[in-house]
Amino acid sequence: MTDKIRVGIVGATVTQGGSGWGQHAHVPALKALPGYELKAVCTAHEDTAKASAAAFGAEQAFHRFRDMAAHPEVDLIVVCVRVPGHRDLVMAGLEAGKAVLCEWPLGRTLAEAEEMAGLAGQRSLETIVGLQARSAPAILYARDLVQGGHVGQVLTANLTCVVQAQLQRGPGRIWQGVRANGANVLTITGGHAIDALCAVLGEFVEVAARVSTRIPEWRTLEGTPVPVDSPDSINVIGRLASGAEVSVNVAAVPSNPGGNRIEIYGREGALIIRAEGSFNTGGSEVYAGTGKAPVAVMPVPAKYKVVPDGTPSGPAYNVAQAYARAADALRGRGSFDVDFNLAVRRHKLIDAIERSSATGRSVKVDQT
Repeated sequence: MTDKIRVGIVGATVTQGGSGWGQHAHVPALKALPGYELKAVCTAHEDTAKASAAAFGAEQAFHRFRDMAAHPEVDLIVVCVRVPGHRDLVMAGLEAGKAVLCEWPLGRTLAEAEEMAGLAGQRSLETIVGLQARSAPAILYARDLVQGGHVGQVLTANLTCVVQAQLQRGPGRIWQGVRANGANVLTITGGHAIDALCAVLGEFVEVAARVSTRIPEWRTLEGTPVPVDSPDSINVIGRLASGAEVSVNVAAVPSNPGGNRIEIYGREGALIIRAEGSFNTGGSEVYAGTGKAPVAVMPVPAKYKVVPDGTPSGPAYNVAQAYARAADALRGRGSFDVDFNLAVRRHKLIDAIERSSATGRSVKVDQT
């Protein structure tokens, strides 16, 4: 590998209509990091591939993914396409012997995630999953505060994540209304937020959940109604491996969403994490208080910010943090645990939440 980690992205495109996550998060994140180089982009069509490569300053443009995956000057494959397309592209990248970063959710289902993680393990290839909240400075700091005993033994905690519902969508996003496609409020909004909670407090061992679709219809940009079966309201009561009791409320609502907040209560104090946007895309603040003292802001120490000054705020920031933290592992000089094995663990938790809701019973979470 050269001094710089050379990246090829599939899904970063100048074409309008999708989420734009590759263009607006991954591309500026890579541009901010001196240890990385955006070497290639791949889109479905030759003209858009060339236009995207020119716009993003990439040397190579591909419209056949396997050609990019096989290119000797690409070290890391980044998959930023719609969730139903993750499995085939990831498997092709791994089969080409490349390290792979795949956005979250890793697959449409737990089985797909296990298949991808299994091949990566068999090939001893480095992987990264796009659970960027784990690399957010505030989440890293809060984790260390809890592990360092700042609030004492954690007794209980709650997570609230209420976001704006998007009830009118273009063709690039309307597909998310189909639950089987694997990209919805439970998997994306809930997956990112619950993973942030787990990053700070540890894993769930048991859950009792209700998952429902409260808004069963969206509209196209032309006003045509479209039936929806993707969940938009998730309530979970759970127990962590530490014994702490936790409640989770995740929802998408049409008016005045309440935002994102984690409250942690221990024997010796309390800790609150508030996100400006979501925990994975926006800046977050940490507040803490011990004894009977009121909570006050706890500025995040500079050591948790591992990206250069001037790194763009917003979606690119935590993505850049993740890239920076993964660099040593990609160079064979360490490990990075925000990988496909973590993705499988998170998919298992989501699977347990769905099974609990379907059966009306408390469900043990698979820890293997």
